Amino acid sequence: MNAVASIHHAVSAPNQFVEVSGRTLAYRSIGEGRPLLLCTRFRGTMDVWDPAFLDGLADEGFRVITFDYSGLGLSTGQPTYNPAEMVRDPIDLMAALDLGEVVLGGWSLGGLVAQVALAVAGERISHLVLIGTNPPGHMVKPSEQLFYDTAVIEHYALKEEEILFFEPKSEASRKAAAESAARIAERTEGRSPPVPIAFARANIGDGPRNPIFPADAVLEVLKTTTKPILHLGGDHDIIFPVENWYALNQMLPTLQLITYPSAGHGPQHQYPRASAEHVGSFVRSTG
Repeated sequence: MNAVASIHHAVSAPNQFVEVSGRTLAYRSIGEGRPLLLCTRFRGTMDVWDPAFLDGLADEGFRVITFDYSGLGLSTGQPTYNPAEMVRDPIDLMAALDLGEVVLGGWSLGGLVAQVALAVAGERISHLVLIGTNPPGHMVKPSEQLFYDTAVIEHYALKEEEILFFEPKSEASRKAAAESAARIAERTEGRSPPVPIAFARANIGDGPRNPIFPADAVLEVLKTTTKPILHLGGDHDIIFPVENWYALNQMLPTLQLITYPSAGHGPQHQYPRASAEHVGSFVRSTG
């Protein structure tokens, strides 16, 4: 670990707050260097990210910023799970923290938000880093019912974590799930309150739908952008199957795809060091 990153750890990063447009956004920042802003998943707060992944990104020379969406976690305001409305949070945070041009990342639902941000505020974004998310439009492979049945459980045990974010059929993936959960649990103070289960259930639906991200304008931006895009995925993602990205080969001119074996919806938690290194290499080698 380099000298800069060694004084910044995700587990102990202090909560910080900024007032923006009549609401308070809570965020944490670790590392120094190029700003990388991360949008979290469904039912996510700042505390669902694996510290090993965040610290790995800091080691790669990024200033890594995580945050809670409006009205959720430690942030105030009106909550929503509509990506077209959620996008105001990362955009406002970029301006409030005077970040300049950023690498914008998003996991799952956060990846949909990041894609919308590229469409409406592309001048603020140098690269897009997407993790376990879905492209706009028709899906060649839809989500599995197992996701919808599991995601509405109020308190996730390790079994649910394995189903949602890893590959339960793989012993190595199950081991990685336990190790990741232990790292996430290391933070015991200043944690964000969980997303209210009633809000989550009201925003998920009861089964697969297609498309899940009907955003033709965003897809057109992805087809014409010059901004480099990276997607990190698992080979068995029950929520947003990676096959939907491969179906767009030769249509998206700047897209790079990395798919991890025996992995699910949270590849950056199963392979935290490799994921951070891939992100660092991607940003350094494209522009």
